Amino acid sequence: MKLNQNVRHFAAKKALTLPIVGDLARGKLVDLHTNVFLGKADEAHRAERREHLDDLFEATVDTYVAALEAGYHEAEAREITHIQANFDFFNHGWTEMMEFPADELEAHYNRHADFFEPYGITIADPLGSFRPPGGISEASSTPEKLEDPEHPHAEGGFADDVYVSGPDGELLVGGHDEPDDVDLASAPGVSPEDAESAEEAESD
Repeated sequence: MKLNQNVRHFAAKKALTLPIVGDLARGKLVDLHTNVFLGKADEAHRAERREHLDDLFEATVDTYVAALEAGYHEAEAREITHIQANFDFFNHGWTEMMEFPADELEAHYNRHADFFEPYGITIADPLGSFRPPGGISEASSTPEKLEDPEHPHAEGGFADDVYVSGPDGELLVGGHDEPDDVDLASAPGVSPEDAESAEEAESD
């Protein structure tokens, strides 16, 4: 699929694996993703979907970290979590929120099957073993939209690899190389003071 990638993504990746700033970055990332996708939802359904999306994205942060630990690079790991979210949107009939059309669901699943299968992740069960023990908040579905799905925010034709739009608008296959020196303060939710404390703790 097609993603954006900039220094904030690499900073968030670093922050999520560190003490002090990890929880700050996690909370802000969940908020950001919830708000972005609520903005794509039909206005009448936004409020009722918020708690579900908060719980969904909280769980996908765990997926992201697991994918990084498994050796996936930043863009691939993040793509995996976006695919999970789109499976969830499809299952709820929230087609207006999807980032790729429904007829590409299987192609996206198959490309990352080596990661998905050990965790029990399927199109029908987007979180698999990343689902919290207490589950996630329910939200009403709109299954009627699956009969003739409309995807105003989806971009098709990117199911064969991860494509990344860089700061200058160039489209790269696979993503950018990670910068050598990533500023933690560029991560969402992380202040310069928090970044300094985390870096000091890491060096101790």
